[in-house]
Amino acid sequence: MNAPLAPGTKDNDASRLVYEPLASVGLDGALMPSLAAEIPTKSNGGIAADGKSVTWKLKKGVKWHDGSDFTADDVVFTYEYCSKKETGCSTAGRLSGITKATAVDANTVKLEYNDPQSYFYKAFVGTNGHILPRKYFGKCIGEASSKDADCQKMNNNPIGTGPYKVKEFKSGDQVTYEANMNYHVPDQPFFKDVIFKGGGDATSAARAVFQTGDTDYAWNLQVEAAVLAQLQQGGKGDLKTATGPNVERIMFQPNDISPELGDMRGEMGKPHPFFSDKNVRKAFSIVIDRKTMAETLYGPAGDPTCEFLTWEPYLKSDQLHGGRNKCATPDFDTANKLLDDAGWKKGTDGIRAKDGKKMKVSFSTSVNPLRQKEQALMKDAWNKLGVEVDLKAVDAAVFFSTDAGSPDTIGKFWYDIQMYTNGSGVPDATDYLCDYHSKEISAKANGWRSANQIRYNSKEYDGLCDQLKTTLDAAKANEIALKMNDMLVAQDYVVSPLVARKTVSGVAKGLKNAGPNPWDSEMWNIATWVK
Repeated sequence: MNAPLAPGTKDNDASRLVYEPLASVGLDGALMPSLAAEIPTKSNGGIAADGKSVTWKLKKGVKWHDGSDFTADDVVFTYEYCSKKETGCSTAGRLSGITKATAVDANTVKLEYNDPQSYFYKAFVGTNGHILPRKYFGKCIGEASSKDADCQKMNNNPIGTGPYKVKEFKSGDQVTYEANMNYHVPDQPFFKDVIFKGGGDATSAARAVFQTGDTDYAWNLQVEAAVLAQLQQGGKGDLKTATGPNVERIMFQPNDISPELGDMRGEMGKPHPFFSDKNVRKAFSIVIDRKTMAETLYGPAGDPTCEFLTWEPYLKSDQLHGGRNKCATPDFDTANKLLDDAGWKKGTDGIRAKDGKKMKVSFSTSVNPLRQKEQALMKDAWNKLGVEVDLKAVDAAVFFSTDAGSPDTIGKFWYDIQMYTNGSGVPDATDYLCDYHSKEISAKANGWRSANQIRYNSKEYDGLCDQLKTTLDAAKANEIALKMNDMLVAQDYVVSPLVARKTVSGVAKGLKNAGPNPWDSEMWNIATWVK
């Protein structure tokens, strides 16, 4: 329930009922004040002329759930909390470049940057912008965040400013909330209580909205197109979609994940026996039939793509498939040659090997019937290349967690290949791309919470990231962003996009104001939901 420490959308969504950012991002990408009184701009004096600072004016009269005042000092604290590397905030990258956070007064906070910024609305905005209370987390900066018993308790017993308060939290299961009767927006929220249920599977969630009517809202309905169409015939809910930045992708592990390495398992320094070779990664990528995957499994909920950036102004919709980075047709001839040239030859059993090491991969993703079919399609293609493939399906509550005791989390990435969907939290792609800066490499030292789970380590890419953050010219920034896109997917092949996914949710008939938001948590406006 402490979103800055959580890597998964499910955790951010559950936290959003309790914690709030300075500003939310609306359906069209426009910013809307949450804890802020207004959105800072150059015209209202919020953004400095030199582009090196932004001043946020905060809404007055906002209270934490315990009745104490929310102030600028809480924003400053959240910066101090997450800028400390040892805290392990998954949102730390959103604070990159900030040199100082100052409470000018109780209702004004100033953020100063070391260089001019091209986009100021990343820190404390949207799904990665939750503000924490200094009163309860003050002693939790650094290693105490994961070691101190009181800090651990607060992580699951949040006190925020949001429209709902946590009544009961059952980890890995559900959260029960009650209305915050002193919410800072008059006459909101409208529901007395909310039950937020996790786990399970997307098909059951869809059935609960469309057929049985047991649930008012079902998120992330990654259900095979034919099954989803059949479920909708139940008539108790409506399917709502939104086009945005989310991309279903596979990622390749560049490091050795042998269990006998102990603390060095998956860590930088010992290369993977074959995925450390970009030509091998390329071979695996170019035989995937993205068109069949998108059309048969996703239908209207997704388009085939081999691009990391899938939204305007970076990419036109007609460039998603077979566009800039061509991937329209699986290319087995080139893939086989790449593996042959890399020394991985087929044996009498049809499996490739080199220096006595067979080409066998473990492929992990979350439990979801659609994803398991995606896995099966790729396994079949890789089998044809002469690769042995072991598939692993992990419960989403574990896969997307930060459980240090589990070997199956996305942060640890102790598999050769893993797959999930991610996207930018704001229309600007800077932070989304810079998640793969070498400073963001996920490792034991940061609790495997940092965003760069593929351990991408490129000085050229780091330089482009640093340049992008300070480029004020929009056309130049887009040019840099597309170059970074191409490095990830078509030069180094560390990420292989599959499907540009639309956000798909089920909404009970009569439930108003609810629906997908491609730029923010789908819970961003839950205070306004009414039935």
